[in-house]
Amino acid sequence: MHSESIQTDRGRSESDAMAAEVSTATAFVDRAEAYRGRDLPNAMTVDVEDYFQVSAFDGIVSRDDWAAMPQRLERNVERVLALFDNRSVKATFFTLGWVAEKYPGLIRRIVESGHELASHSCDHTRVSSLTKQQFSEDVSHSRKLLEDVSGSRVIGYRAPSFSITDACLWAHDILAEAGYRYSSSIYPISHDHYGLPSAPRFPFLTGGDLLEVPLATVSALGRNWPCAGGGYFRLLPFSYSRTTFRRINDTEKMPAVFYFHPWELDPDQPRVTEASRKARFRHYVNLDKFEGRLDRMLASFDWSRMDEIFIHGGG
Repeated sequence: MHSESIQTDRGRSESDAMAAEVSTATAFVDRAEAYRGRDLPNAMTVDVEDYFQVSAFDGIVSRDDWAAMPQRLERNVERVLALFDNRSVKATFFTLGWVAEKYPGLIRRIVESGHELASHSCDHTRVSSLTKQQFSEDVSHSRKLLEDVSGSRVIGYRAPSFSITDACLWAHDILAEAGYRYSSSIYPISHDHYGLPSAPRFPFLTGGDLLEVPLATVSALGRNWPCAGGGYFRLLPFSYSRTTFRRINDTEKMPAVFYFHPWELDPDQPRVTEASRKARFRHYVNLDKFEGRLDRMLASFDWSRMDEIFIHGGG
């Protein structure tokens, strides 16, 4: 990996200095050749959080009120596990530390079912809103919580709302120092709440030798287009997801990363009516169709855990 020295003048503003630091941090080393053409399965991933913990409801549902909210997570995760078991799929569950504290039995059930347990932060606070010290404490604490409850090693991390962006690429070094082997926190697209379109589309090494594994995208018309799941999977026709994943697998000869949330299988979840119309549309669109589409996606491709594909299988 090449590096550049950062020069700052006495009169230079703090924001200019940070911009220079970010520019240096974006000197990524592409590792895609380690996985290309190896006929590896795709990565199935689950962001384990309840319906009221999403970033779209920040400022509406206080973290202080989470414990008092109608809880839907256990039943929804059990449904996910049943779907995976029916299709013989193993996956990675990026899980909040808050969930590990409240539902230790569910955490053990995930691991006992043969799935990988990984960190999704302590309480779904976006990386971009934390200081370096706060982020370090968060990722260390969430990892310890998950490991203590599960009895299994945690080596993977996903930032809430894919919030490792240009402004906080320092997060990769902190993750490496905290003992993580890989992150799946960057979505190389343009989006109003997240995204780093300049990042590589396929796995790359960061400055701290942490492997970053971006969410699945396709490149067309001079830009990257999302195809990794979530709201786009519910909004767009199923044929779009199937076609784009086949293109990544068959034409680009790479494994792809898919993700979803347990609450997406729950069309009867309570409505957060105070959210904006845009947030409500994104959260609730086609929830009644999601489970059927997910099952079709599970049946259409080979799937495995993040660690099996990108750490143990990547050489």
